[in-house]
Amino acid sequence: MSREMTGARMVVEALRDQGVDTVFGYPGGAVLPIYDEIFQQNDITHVLVRHEQGAVHMAEGYARSTGKPGVVLVTSGPGATNAVTGLTDALLDSIPLVVLSGQVPTFLIGTDGFQEADTVGITRPCTKHNWLVKDTDKLADTLHRAFDVATSGRPGPVLVDIPKDVQFASGTYQPPKAAAPRNPRRDAVASDAVLQLVELLEKAERPILYTGGGVINAGPEASRLLRELADGAGIPVTSTLMGLGAYPASGKNWLGMLGMHGLYEANLAMHGCDLMINLGARFDDRITGRVADFSPGSIKAHVDVDPSSINKVIHVDLPIVGDVGAVLRQIVDLWSSRGRQTNRAALGKWWEQIEGWKAKNCLNFRNSDQIIKPQHAMQRLEALTKGRDRYITTEVGQHQMWAAQYLGFDEPNRWMTSGGLGTMGYGLPASIGVQMAHPEALVINVAGDASWLMNMQEMGTAIQFRLPVKQFILNNERLGMVRQWQQLLHGERYSQSWSDSLPDFVKLAEAFGCKGAQVKDPKDLDDAIQQMIDYDGPFILDVLIEKHENCFPMIPSGKPHNEMLLGEAAELGVIETGGAVLV
Repeated sequence: MSREMTGARMVVEALRDQGVDTVFGYPGGAVLPIYDEIFQQNDITHVLVRHEQGAVHMAEGYARSTGKPGVVLVTSGPGATNAVTGLTDALLDSIPLVVLSGQVPTFLIGTDGFQEADTVGITRPCTKHNWLVKDTDKLADTLHRAFDVATSGRPGPVLVDIPKDVQFASGTYQPPKAAAPRNPRRDAVASDAVLQLVELLEKAERPILYTGGGVINAGPEASRLLRELADGAGIPVTSTLMGLGAYPASGKNWLGMLGMHGLYEANLAMHGCDLMINLGARFDDRITGRVADFSPGSIKAHVDVDPSSINKVIHVDLPIVGDVGAVLRQIVDLWSSRGRQTNRAALGKWWEQIEGWKAKNCLNFRNSDQIIKPQHAMQRLEALTKGRDRYITTEVGQHQMWAAQYLGFDEPNRWMTSGGLGTMGYGLPASIGVQMAHPEALVINVAGDASWLMNMQEMGTAIQFRLPVKQFILNNERLGMVRQWQQLLHGERYSQSWSDSLPDFVKLAEAFGCKGAQVKDPKDLDDAIQQMIDYDGPFILDVLIEKHENCFPMIPSGKPHNEMLLGEAAELGVIETGGAVLV
């Protein structure tokens, strides 16, 4: 039923009607009417952040771990511009967000009023869609549309800019309309395309499933169907950074992540396959390497809900536009109805070749009993937390890649990281968003010292809301990935890639009012990790690691998948080149 109310009240009513239980935000003059309405209700929890960028990353963590849209509330001007990095991050990684921003009153728009910015203009390139609402009667419908746009098709962020006088004015609130029937053009794929793919699958000698975040965004049923197809047909599976967990890391057909820091066997399988089936990935440059040499001998199929992603980077032979889950359902059903046929003899030889690549132990490293190696730290974190109700977030850099390589994910929505934008400062606030959504879970942010400092103020949010997030900092006193590239590609000229005056992270933890510890001896590492896990509040663990360890494997920029740098400890018959080996 329609009702008369203020625009500010409409915002809260719309959030309630959309099933929102948590909003991340920071108040300011242009949104005070909305904050007054939030004060007068108890259905929605508002999380007071310390910076608007942190609010958006928290909403991303909430959304990625739940499958529901994250919601953010910020004020005008700097409040909105501070949200831009998070919006861009969410757009590139297809994370559904609804950001509500305040704006100066309509009669002041264009006058350079206090804290005025062209929020719609600024955020147009980094949102799926945005709106400036000048009529209170149109506000409710716009808010409901915002949620639909954020969650339909390829998910992403949207923004609704609401002037202050629109919040004060009264209008008619309309509840959301009944859900419209799903678009048959999106869900029902042409049967001949699916038939072609199944026929290719039945005959393929060296197939591979290349999965991305689109499988996870399609919901748990899509991940289940992926497992059914891969295990039933005996097809190897690899994944982008964003797709980890769609197929279980413990699964018999798992090759690991591919791409710039992907596994040797995954990259060589991609290079040598004869049928590549891309499910919900966008052929990011960190995956493809040199485009002209990407998977050169394969027939390429690409399934994606976003038609603009198909043939954008890599030309494919069989494009299929549709929801990944719906398409997987049709593939599995058709393949099963035709007798679940595969080229078994050829597949057996393909797996023999893959097992040979696996035997190279590309993640092998020279451990030490004198200093903690970052790879060892990841191995011990995995061993001591595996099997728990665990969620992992990361910052961006070497630690992010080591986490992707050494931590195993057997379920979707357990891995939150910044992929496309590579946003330093993402992990700490994202871990807070995840913990808000899953209060009883073990939430760990794997961080680097430099990246963690970018949004360290959000520890105050964790303390205020009693969120027991664990901050696992791999501290090498360096901008590790930058230093690695400078060593390998820039003649060891280490320009501005070290941190000269880091804080004492233990004292910093105490200053925030939480627990902190430092560990530097390998023999003390397990006890320190266990102490972090067992503590019932926020915890910062400062892990002092080897300062100049490099992250391998690595495909140098502009090289194909079969030209990888590998750590010197990898068991390969190759030529040593300056602490790494070139395959």
